[in-house]
Amino acid sequence: MKHTRIRTFNTKDTYPEQKLDNDLCQAVVARGSTVFLRGQIGQNIDTTESVCIGDVAGQAEQAMSNIAMLLKEAGGELEHICKITIYIVDPRYREAVYRVVGSWLKGVFPVSTGIVVSALARPEWLVEIDATAVIPD
Repeated sequence: MKHTRIRTFNTKDTYPEQKLDNDLCQAVVARGSTVFLRGQIGQNIDTTESVCIGDVAGQAEQAMSNIAMLLKEAGGELEHICKITIYIVDPRYREAVYRVVGSWLKGVFPVSTGIVVSALARPEWLVEIDATAVIPD
């Protein structure tokens, strides 16, 4: 069985300033029920516009909104999330980001990993969040 790929794109369109040519997607539904989401950042998926520049909570809000939208497109919902990974570029952002994520995932209880990284793909991005969900049969 082939996996379902949601919102396919090529990196040469998404990152024109970088000389890349990779075929990727925002989400993959594997075996009909497991959803792997690409890391989401402070970017409007439909326009690829970076939003909330300088505002880590606003970027986290956009990332979680993207995750909710992609899960819906995959036939799931936030309650199906099993695992999230949160990448921040400054440890001082942790509290603000986790407050936003916590408000979106209240009562879900996913496994969570937080990582401080030196940078993300674009300098204006302060946080990136990826998720894995399993949609019940």
